[in-house]
Amino acid sequence: MNYQCKIERIYETEVLVIGGGPAGFGAAVAAARNGAKTMLIEQASVLGGMSTSGLVGPFMTCYDNDCTEQLVKGVFDELCLRAEAMGGAIHPSKVSGMNTYNSYYLASHEHVTPYLSETLAVLMDEMVTEAGVKVLFNTRLADVIAKDGKIEHVIVLMKEGLAAIKADCYIDCTGDGDVAVGAGVPTWKGDKETGVMQPTTLFFEVGNIDREPFIAELEANKDRLDDHMGNAYSWRVQEGKKTGEWKIDKNEIGMYESPIPGRFKVNTTRMSFVDATNTEHITAAMMEGRKQIQDILAFMRKNVPGCEKVELIQVAPALGVRETRHIEGKYELTTEDVLNRAIFDDAVCTFAYALDVHLSEGGGVIFTCVDRYYTIPYRCMLPVNCDNLLVAGRCICGSSEAAASYRVMPACVALGQAAGTAAAIAVREQITPENVPIDELKRTLVEQGAVIKDS
Repeated sequence: MNYQCKIERIYETEVLVIGGGPAGFGAAVAAARNGAKTMLIEQASVLGGMSTSGLVGPFMTCYDNDCTEQLVKGVFDELCLRAEAMGGAIHPSKVSGMNTYNSYYLASHEHVTPYLSETLAVLMDEMVTEAGVKVLFNTRLADVIAKDGKIEHVIVLMKEGLAAIKADCYIDCTGDGDVAVGAGVPTWKGDKETGVMQPTTLFFEVGNIDREPFIAELEANKDRLDDHMGNAYSWRVQEGKKTGEWKIDKNEIGMYESPIPGRFKVNTTRMSFVDATNTEHITAAMMEGRKQIQDILAFMRKNVPGCEKVELIQVAPALGVRETRHIEGKYELTTEDVLNRAIFDDAVCTFAYALDVHLSEGGGVIFTCVDRYYTIPYRCMLPVNCDNLLVAGRCICGSSEAAASYRVMPACVALGQAAGTAAAIAVREQITPENVPIDELKRTLVEQGAVIKDS
């Protein structure tokens, strides 16, 4: 079928950020603060992506694996500090050891950042507005017009109908590499050899928990909770499997307390073999997730101390997606890079979260800690085949296993800040992102709070 449409609504900007999740938020703020006329489009009605629409939380650790140094600062740390000042977060420097904020996990879970999603939604609005970013909500990417290795326009669907946006530099922060695919950039899904992607989840929040008995049992079982070998209330889950009361393909109940005592984000549903670039898959996973939540609540009320009267506060309106596409870029970050403390000349951020590989069958996790930290090179964000596009977030060029570390939100904000800064430099100097002087990029990032290790 042939279909033609005349598009009369046309926007022009210097930097266009597509996707307003953690990476897109960081990219837009950084680009605008560095002097670029910046527009941010987001398909939902709120910024923050997984941190707001997905109810995912807390922010995983932004510290090194020795728990001695904060590695992700800049825009991310400003977000944490300002959220804390609003009463909607606890700064990661104040969260250590095994506790309700990290669901009694220890390895790679010290110095997490508990937060209220509703606080982040307001704060992110404030920060992009202060920076001068033009934001368009309920605006979905429809198509990409590219020619000779360069994007000319992106086509978006708004309430008013189709519109075209022209920019000097584009930043794909969709999480799924949607812009890259539309521009002809090669990608792969999940594991390169098998195509299997990590399972999805649907977060929800609960309240009305009697904290004293709830915490008492966790404290009494600390010896079997360390280093992900045994997980929160895994002993209750194992009993439930024997009786048939536990029907979820997961081996623990991950409950992360918010800054409001007794209010928890719950990461326990599991939908495997979901391709979150497929609408029918997403639909089925959302329906299954909502069903699993009811089963989990019933189990908790009967089997988990302190949860006899637990109440459901809210269910995420967006599916929690760990992995879909990876772009083919100028460099592929490998598992060895992550585990062997790789230090790159063109590094733009430093990170240290473990390789957190959720298995698509059996409900388990392969959890491998890193050696203090590693860096992520700028080249991972530079796609092949497209000269005026940068990619930030979980779909940068890296192996499936490596992405199991950098897919979490602090790294995504840091990558977004790097992409936005690079885009602003490219626009100012009238060069392509690939030709941005790496020394200037790194110097600017460090001046604006980023931590980039060189040894």
